[in-house]
Amino acid sequence: MNRTLRTHAQVIVVGAGPGGATAAYHLARQGVDVALLEKAEFPREKVCGDGLTPRAVHQLVRMGVDITAPGWKRNRGLRFVSRGRTLELDWPQSGRFPGYGLTRTRHDFDRILAEHAVAAGARLHTRTKATTPLLDAGGRVVGVSALGPDQQPMDFTAPLVIAADGVAGRLALAVGIARLEKRPVGTAVRRYFHSPAKHQDPYLESWLDLRRPDGRVLPGYSWIFPMGDGRVNVGLGVLNDSRTGSMETRRMLTTWLARTPEEWGLRSEENADGPLRGAALPMGFNRLPHYRNGLMLIGDAGGMVNPCNGEGITYAMESGELAADVAAQALARYAGASRERALERYPSEMEARLGRYYRLGCAFSALMARPSFTSLVTQNAVKSPQAMRFMVRLLSNLTDSPSVDAMDHLINAMIRCTPSGSGGRTANRPRSA
Repeated sequence: MNRTLRTHAQVIVVGAGPGGATAAYHLARQGVDVALLEKAEFPREKVCGDGLTPRAVHQLVRMGVDITAPGWKRNRGLRFVSRGRTLELDWPQSGRFPGYGLTRTRHDFDRILAEHAVAAGARLHTRTKATTPLLDAGGRVVGVSALGPDQQPMDFTAPLVIAADGVAGRLALAVGIARLEKRPVGTAVRRYFHSPAKHQDPYLESWLDLRRPDGRVLPGYSWIFPMGDGRVNVGLGVLNDSRTGSMETRRMLTTWLARTPEEWGLRSEENADGPLRGAALPMGFNRLPHYRNGLMLIGDAGGMVNPCNGEGITYAMESGELAADVAAQALARYAGASRERALERYPSEMEARLGRYYRLGCAFSALMARPSFTSLVTQNAVKSPQAMRFMVRLLSNLTDSPSVDAMDHLINAMIRCTPSGSGGRTANRPRSA
C-alpha cells in the first residue's frame, strides 16, 4: 500500500480552470503559500464557447496576460441573426471595459492562466484529483485528500480551501452545500469546424431564433465564434426548466447548422474538428453559501454563470480574485473569531457585487422560459439597434459605476431596484447551526 504523502500550504485551491488559476495567481502575488490542484494534465479540453467579453478582457489585463501574443483573436462586437434579419453592434467602450472582446480555445487558455499562477509563486500539482475534504473535530475544512500521479494517496492541509472544482461541486456537496433547485441551469454543446469563410470574422455571431422540431421557440441562442486559426467554435445554449423538458441539444445543433450557408462549411462532417461536447451551466448563484467553515466556492462551483447570457469565465475570474484578496487579509489575522469575520466578507462582497444583478438575470431567464415572451423577443430584437445596444450592455454586464450615460443610469437603477438577498450566509446551513 502506498504511504500517504502530506503537504501543507496556507491555501489550497482545487481546480486550475480560470477561477482557480486566477485565485492562485492573486494569492501568490500577495505572498500567500498556495497549492493549486488540477486533476488533469495541461493542455486539456474544456467545453466552452471560447468567447471572452470586454469584462473578461479586463480581468486578463489585471493578471498581466499578454493578449497581443499569437493565439488571441480580437473581435469588434456581436452580430445578431433572428427571423431572417441581421444586426451588427460593436462592443460598448467605457472607462472600465475596453471596446473589444477575444477568443481563445480553453485548450490553451487554462494552461496560460495556470502558468501565470506558477510564475507568481503558486505550486501547481497536475494529475492530482481531490477526493474528499479533510475536517477537524469541529467540522471545519482543513484540507483535502487526493489521489496524485499513479494513484498516490496525498493529503493537502491548509487553514483555508478554495473550491474551483466546477459544476459538480463535489467539495461543496461533501460539506452539505447543495444546489438551489429554483435557480436556473442551462445546457450547452459546442464543436469546432474548419471554416475559411468565417474564422477571421470580426464579430461573434449569435442566432436568437432557436426552435424545437414542433416550431416552438426555445430560451437560448446558438453561436459561431471565430478562432482565427482556420476554425470556428459553433454551439448552442438553452435554458432548462419544466416547460422545455430534456431538450435534445445535440440534435438541435445539427438541425441549426443545416440552416447555415453551405459556403461556411458547417454542414459537412468532413470539416468538423473533434467531437461534439456538452456541459451544464450553473447560473445565478445556484449554490449557496459561498463560504462556510473554511471552504470558499468560486466560479461554477458556486453557480456563478451569468443567467442573462451564459457567460462563466468572467465571473470565475472575478470571484477568484475576490476570494484571494479576502483570504490574504484573513490569513494575516490570528486563527479564530477575527479571521472568521474576515472570511465572511467574501459571501457578503459577492452578494454586493452581483447579487441584485443575478436576481434581475434570473427574472429575465424566467421570462425567456415563456414561449410567448421568447417569440416576442426573437421577432423584434434585431429591428431596433438602440434597443439591442441596451440589451447587450445589460445582458453582458458592461455598465460603468458611477453611470456615464443614460443607458448606464437606467441599467444601474434597475439593478438597485432589484430586492437584495442574504448573500448566502445562511443558505443550506445545517439545522444544528
